Amino acid sequence: KNLSSKMSERSRSPRRSPARRSRSRSPHSEKRTEEEANRGNTLYVANLSFRTRESDLERVFSKYGKVLDCRLITDPRTRESRGFAFITMDDKQGAEEAVRKLDRSELDGRNITVEKSRRSRPYDPTPGKYMGPAEASTRFGGPARRYGSGRYDRADEPHD
Repeated sequence: KNLSSKMSERSRSPRRSPARRSRSRSPHSEKRTEEEANRGNTLYVANLSFRTRESDLERVFSKYGKVLDCRLITDPRTRESRGFAFITMDDKQGAEEAVRKLDRSELDGRNITVEKSRRSRPYDPTPGKYMGPAEASTRFGGPARRYGSGRYDRADEPHD
């Protein structure tokens, strides 16, 4: 064999099987519990006006079936709407009809998006602040250390 064919054989990466798992390294990516999986009756509603309230959403979605839960997502500090919500309908048929009739419809001057949610409930809210170690001693297993003692070591003494 000539040199170029030997190099191309060596430089080939091993082929991977076509049935490969997801590249996601998230510890939660494959651990969806039955509780988190959407049974088809939870809807994600986006592009909401900041004036839209949960009562407005319940009124509009109740035309297509019983609304079990309505969660307008708000900023934890300002309590202002973040412009999206999760609606849980009583049954899958009502949810599907709401998607067909309300997706790309107008609500409070905005064209809203309505689709089946990927989860049955929103993610748990984050605390909004750093929750790491309170002090360095918990991270390194001893009292907090300062760099340098404020004194010169013999090797650090000034030379004449």
